[in-house]
Amino acid sequence: MKELTRRDFLKGALAGTAAAALSSVTGVSAFAEEKGIYTPGTYSASAKGIASDVTVTMTFDANSITDVEIDVSGETKGIGADIGEKMQQAILDAQGADVDAVTGATVTSDAVRQAAAACIEQASGEAVTLSEKSEAVADWLGEAPEIDEADITEELETEVLVVGCGTGGWLASMTAAEEGAKVLVIEKRENPTKIKEDIGSINSKLQLASFDEYPEFKIDKIEALQDIVRYASGYVDSDLVKVWIDNSGETVDWLTDMLESTGHWYMSLEGGVGDLNDPERDKAYATGHSPHATEDKPDDVDLNTDMRAFLEERGGEIRCNTALIKLDVDAAEGRVTGVIAQDMTDEHYIRIKASKGVIMATGGYATNTDMMLALQPMTMKMKANVPIGSTDDGSGIKAMLWAGAEMDPCHASMMFNRCSVLPTETAGYKTNGKWFWFGEQPFLKVNLNGERFCNESGPYEFMLHSMYMQPYHTYCDIFDANNKEYCEQFDEVGCCRLFPFPNGAISNRSYDVCWKDMTEGENSHLELGYLQKADTLEELAEKLNIPVDAFVKTVERYNELCAKGVDEDYGKGAHRMTPVDTAPFYGIRTCAWHLTTLDGCRINTRMQVLRKDTGKPIEGLYATGDCTGGFFANNYPNLFTGLACGRTMTFGRRAAKIVVNGKA
Repeated sequence: MKELTRRDFLKGALAGTAAAALSSVTGVSAFAEEKGIYTPGTYSASAKGIASDVTVTMTFDANSITDVEIDVSGETKGIGADIGEKMQQAILDAQGADVDAVTGATVTSDAVRQAAAACIEQASGEAVTLSEKSEAVADWLGEAPEIDEADITEELETEVLVVGCGTGGWLASMTAAEEGAKVLVIEKRENPTKIKEDIGSINSKLQLASFDEYPEFKIDKIEALQDIVRYASGYVDSDLVKVWIDNSGETVDWLTDMLESTGHWYMSLEGGVGDLNDPERDKAYATGHSPHATEDKPDDVDLNTDMRAFLEERGGEIRCNTALIKLDVDAAEGRVTGVIAQDMTDEHYIRIKASKGVIMATGGYATNTDMMLALQPMTMKMKANVPIGSTDDGSGIKAMLWAGAEMDPCHASMMFNRCSVLPTETAGYKTNGKWFWFGEQPFLKVNLNGERFCNESGPYEFMLHSMYMQPYHTYCDIFDANNKEYCEQFDEVGCCRLFPFPNGAISNRSYDVCWKDMTEGENSHLELGYLQKADTLEELAEKLNIPVDAFVKTVERYNELCAKGVDEDYGKGAHRMTPVDTAPFYGIRTCAWHLTTLDGCRINTRMQVLRKDTGKPIEGLYATGDCTGGFFANNYPNLFTGLACGRTMTFGRRAAKIVVNGKA
């Protein structure tokens, strides 16, 4: 295989030859007919995708591209890893690299285009300029696909069909099977998705048992309701919120009993509400629960193993590699009778009939670039890509909309300040960042002008939305050698806490694990150049590429406020005003890690999907989780630890009971 550089080529084949006009197809110069466009041979190049390096290998004769091989195997399965053949054919058809991206896999598509352009540059000796593809896609919904009846070669029947086997699908299917129904779950991935392990509830048995020792853990239901409504600026269905408030305790109790009966797991309450002697602007609620392994859990057993056993012991079945294509709707009655699905192993179509109902648990649309650009352009400017998070592509939401469902009027996401970029980079969905769990600690944060700009302590998205208002939607986390002491002093709550909770529950990740990941080894943030370490503030500013004088002035002002114990500028709590005065100093550019979207199709309190035209239920169609709406808007209230997961589980369990029994 040749690895011919542009310089080598120009010194040889192009020496003394004048280039002609650029070709509109390939973007390279056309040579005299006798010499051809390319130096025949095979060339290879790589570009960074969302989770891996994407490699393109191209073969040329004198005037054409004759073969294209694309390796996207390291990209996300079901998304970027599936676009190789489509992009290969597009490049061959266009005889160039300037081809359209595959919907839902824009970042991987761009990597393929860049690598293909580099191959063409090697073969031609000319620079290739890729056009900027239009980002906004007005018609992200499109039309429901037409499937010829003759192409449907398999038919299945069940009572309850659950579409999607993740956090909501697991609870819905296990509950339906326990209630005695015949249950089939279809999942487009090779394996079911693991449940999220921060589960929010009010008045679980664990919470109730803690009140004598920790009365501050008690939650006023009306106060909780009003806070959730306030976070959403009123764009919620308060009755839906009340369903979670009134039923989530029972859901967590049921799941606790189910998991603990295996002997492999125990449930803990993440008991923490912050420093009540120095309360923050935003109230925290001790709602989080997490399952942890016991000493008796075998190494080859995980949560999915035990939940699958529970489901299958009760007659439930999971069929993976089976993708939803569209809902099957009775034209006369408007009732959903099942789905048309596709077996991803051989691509044949399947009709699945569900006599009692279909429960959609398909997740949001975080990886559907067209939907994200159309509905959440601000999120796309705040985030950077890391290979962790949702892989949901909006297919379930689109299927419900094709069936007549109504979409939320306001869009929302769950984002965390857990993504770092290099000192030469800024936020944006085409930037590939590195996961940075430490980013949620409320240290001093400065914009790229070296200036502090908000209260760093509060809901994660408040910090990120404040970041959006700053240059390049990016900021720098700043901390010093005393950061471990300060992290413990912060008395954080929820999944960002790095020390055991006041009631003894262990945190999701410990400080020591985070610090080791950040500072030790060849893949650490420090070694890869994300985290900067310096002996002086001036040196740190230079390494972060921010103005030195402005940054030093900012730190001096911040340290003065820390000494006073009062944040006169933005009102951060005194126990979180920690100075930056002890070398070595650390800094890192931070932006948003996008976990999932939170807006979807409207449902009522019976978990029935509602029609856009009448607001009445679509008979036979139920939903839970991130494909549903009415619960979140504008931001995610993370100070209710595990709220999204608890909502999804509670609604999935409720939907199953109603589908099977007609009542919850």
